[in-house]
Amino acid sequence: MRATAKEDRVEPRRLDLVAIEQSLREVQRNFKAINRQLTTPRDPLSDQVLAHMMVGYRQVDALLAERTNPFALGNSRAVLELNFLVICGEDSRLREECAAALAATEERFYAKGDGGFESLVEWLALMNGESVWRRAAAAYIHVLSEPQLFLEGNHRTGALIMSWMLARQGKPPFVLSVENAKAYFDPSSVVKGLRKHSLRMVLSRPKMLKCFSKLLKGGAQKAHQIR
Repeated sequence: MRATAKEDRVEPRRLDLVAIEQSLREVQRNFKAINRQLTTPRDPLSDQVLAHMMVGYRQVDALLAERTNPFALGNSRAVLELNFLVICGEDSRLREECAAALAATEERFYAKGDGGFESLVEWLALMNGESVWRRAAAAYIHVLSEPQLFLEGNHRTGALIMSWMLARQGKPPFVLSVENAKAYFDPSSVVKGLRKHSLRMVLSRPKMLKCFSKLLKGGAQKAHQIR
């Protein structure tokens, strides 16, 4: 995904990691109540999942600080690493135990076809000129729809990818909250059941793009970025 001259002029906004963790902790405490509202119930937000998400957000913040574009030529490993972090965190022992699964994930990630990273980059190139809200929404939809980009953790990694895209343009990152949980989880369940380039996807994509871009823009919280 090549940056435009306009994008290069925007100052990236760093993440307020303390505020982000507070939001995720609030979701964790209220997850039973959230689940009762969902069309498709989700697994609880465990301490490990939350900790790994925070490692992921720290990595997103590092990419912003370094002004690293993970979609630039030669930087694709940075996107793959976001997935490895939400699955295994920084625990080297856990990574060794998951070595086979991570290798299979990497093979899937770099595979040609609808489900690979190259397909995601090509799709985002078609979105040049759209608002950052719609481009971030498009990235998430492409990651989550079938065939998914990763073997596991597509929701979480997709959230991190959206956060980097938004913060790079000076917008607040996407952070799950009690208030936005239903608006995030319910349409995510719909997208997960759609296959890329299928007729159902062609018919559903405009609505899904509108839904997620509205979620990202309307639910943006400046508390999650450093002023």
